[in-house]
Amino acid sequence: MSKICEICGKKPMKGHNISHAHNVTNRRFNPNLQRVRANRNGSVKRIMVCTNCIKSGRIVKAP
Repeated sequence: MSKICEICGKKPMKGHNISHAHNVTNRRFNPNLQRVRANRNGSVKRIMVCTNCIKSGRIVKAP
């Protein structure tokens, strides 16, 4: 399963781990995705949504 928010399209970002000796290795910053039952186009579907979209009210949770 890809780590992409189905509402806003947020994806993993790249960065670096930097040690005390300044050794640089690659790392990923993944978005905080949650599986949510939501109303989409009049039907209830299970979608992967980032927590920013849940908090801002961009989705309507299904009962």
